[in-house]
Amino acid sequence: MKPVRLPAAATLALPRWALLALGMLYILPGLIGRHPWKEDAGSFGIMWTMAHGGLDDWLYPNIAGLASAAEGPLAFWLGAICIKLFGWILGDVLASRVSTIGIFVMGAMSLWYTAFHLGRRAEAQPLRLAFGGQPEPDDYGRTLGDTAVLIYLGCLGLLVQSHLTLAATLQGALLSFFLYRAVRYVESASTRNAVLVGLSLGLLALTRGMVAPAVLVVALYACTRYLKLATTETLRHLAIAAGVGFLITLAWLLPAALLQPYGLSPVGEWLDWNAHQIGLPTLSSLGAFFRIGVWFFWPAWPFAVWAIWAWRRQQHLLHIVMPVMFFVALAALLLCDPALEDGDFLKMLAPLALMAAFGLPTMKRGAINAIDWFSVMVLTILGALVWLFWIAKLTGWPAQLAKNALKLVPGFRPEVGIIAFLVAAATSVGWIMLVHWRLSRQPSVLWRAVVLSSSGLILLWVLLMTLFLPDLNYRKSYAGVAQQIAASLPADADCIETNVGPAQRASFAFFGRLPFAGLAGGDCRYVLLQDSAPGRAGNQDSTRLERRYGVRGAAVLWEGKRVSDREERFRLFRKP
Repeated sequence: MKPVRLPAAATLALPRWALLALGMLYILPGLIGRHPWKEDAGSFGIMWTMAHGGLDDWLYPNIAGLASAAEGPLAFWLGAICIKLFGWILGDVLASRVSTIGIFVMGAMSLWYTAFHLGRRAEAQPLRLAFGGQPEPDDYGRTLGDTAVLIYLGCLGLLVQSHLTLAATLQGALLSFFLYRAVRYVESASTRNAVLVGLSLGLLALTRGMVAPAVLVVALYACTRYLKLATTETLRHLAIAAGVGFLITLAWLLPAALLQPYGLSPVGEWLDWNAHQIGLPTLSSLGAFFRIGVWFFWPAWPFAVWAIWAWRRQQHLLHIVMPVMFFVALAALLLCDPALEDGDFLKMLAPLALMAAFGLPTMKRGAINAIDWFSVMVLTILGALVWLFWIAKLTGWPAQLAKNALKLVPGFRPEVGIIAFLVAAATSVGWIMLVHWRLSRQPSVLWRAVVLSSSGLILLWVLLMTLFLPDLNYRKSYAGVAQQIAASLPADADCIETNVGPAQRASFAFFGRLPFAGLAGGDCRYVLLQDSAPGRAGNQDSTRLERRYGVRGAAVLWEGKRVSDREERFRLFRKP
């Protein structure tokens, strides 16, 4: 027997304008007014170099001369195109993030349509009620689409990663698109749908390599076998999909190999990076998987586990088999990754949110009400604490809160931003109105539990990205350091050799317009070295670095670091 019994009143669709408003309120804070931080400055540097460079820079991704072709160029092409189109009016930083907005919208829409198509299938429908009144298939599908997107927005891991200009962010959205195309293919196994599956595979390969697309093809084939689709036809279609994906990948690989940008080829670096994405699972990778996954996928994973349990007596259900199969395949891929990062978990978020959406209708009313109350109480308290810390840092009262708020940003002088304050205040009022709606009307709609948790998380994000954005920029940005170096550099300097990392190089090139040596190298008179501050644990051998770059005993034009950073140190030398 199906585990879902719902009246039609529980499947009223969330108004389109409300879902759109939540999405925009989710994605825009954290993009507007935020400097490139260490987490994504390197990616922005590639986009900026492309937008202000030539064909060589588009074929060989680099950060002001630092080769960076490992992942693939697609995410950076999108950002560079947006800088070209909108940089003149929005500025290069915000213009590059127009692509981030588009990527977010694509991922959310793909997830919505996937849940909609799965939710209106006959095997997913709730039990028919004795006297009628059960929801129509399309109404139930729309409700599940809304629920899946709200769960997706409520996941803690997506919150930060979706606001960063990273290739991993695009990969996560493309996984949603692939999931949608895979569902459409299983519903109608046609050559057209196979070609569209191949399109998603090719875009994934251009974003972060061939390993994930290869795993997804195997997982899709396993799904079709479990669902008993025709073997010969499936193999032919998957071969078509793989061929289309390969041809799309060649759109970059062939020109890059033949034209040899800067006299070099990025293909070898890209293939080498692909080869290092697979290794043997270890206890360390298993521990990292659970340590990161528990918070990254919250609150989707408890709903997803419950969905598997609730539907366990049903066989060959597309809405359970497909997301479970893809999640397991991608989880195995992560466990075999020798260098696991937070952004890698984005690949698994769409299938997990999809499973969670089908778990929510099977939960008892009391459990859903408990989620409501937990969201209201905890998120309201946290929102009030953010306001209290903001007041404390401005007024100095309460003294202990003011000390805690300012100790991470020594030397920072807090100021009131009127627009930021108004946005934060309006969002807080909106949260109060939403809580009042929930308490006064006692709605029976299925998505009421997740709309509160998602909206509360959005409230906290908006408060942080408005009231505390200046503090975060002061702590995480390299803009001040870049301007100090630029002021100390002689006007005739035309070449700087350096060992700084991708994020620092991008920030110094953008904020300070420092003329770093290109991919082909050069004989530079000026050298910028990065090492650990004297006396810190793990301090690099400064003498070794100075000898390597030929500046031992040379004049130091400038030395400094970020005020909030106790580890890094930068020194600018002029060779004898």
